[in-house]
Amino acid sequence: MYPSRRIDSTSSFPTYWYDGAMTTISSEPRNCSVARTLEIVGEKWALLALREVFLGNRRFDEMVRRTGAPRDTLTARLKTLVGAGVLERRPVSEHPPRFEYRLTQAGLDLYPVIVSLMEWGDRYLTNGEAPPMELTHHCGHRLGAVTVCGACGEAVLARDVRPTPHRTTS
Repeated sequence: MYPSRRIDSTSSFPTYWYDGAMTTISSEPRNCSVARTLEIVGEKWALLALREVFLGNRRFDEMVRRTGAPRDTLTARLKTLVGAGVLERRPVSEHPPRFEYRLTQAGLDLYPVIVSLMEWGDRYLTNGEAPPMELTHHCGHRLGAVTVCGACGEAVLARDVRPTPHRTTS
């Protein structure tokens, strides 16, 4: 049980005083890379815009047509992705002014996330039907998302990982 001692009181019920060390409970949210990432890409239209760029549809009108996103919403999401350095906006013609969106290295690094989301949806949300699209690797086989340990090469399962806080050295 907890370290405690009984104290005298006027109550007919025994009263105890906690006598152990107090832990600090922060009222601040956890400092979390997932939360920071979701601020940028954690909205449906942002992820669908990234999907389209990965599939080669880099122009705004193509993205609107293929995602079904409202134009003003997609404009806002693309501005966020450009501002965060995930995409860059490049001119493709001057008259009329036309632009396309290209992935930066930060954007390219999100490819495993898109593939994992697609694979999860194919596994759990197709109601037994064939997936709407498959990704084929240049070796000719169907692409699947697999997370492996960079040191030993083993497939990573959640039960095999433990979170450890990053320690800064002074």
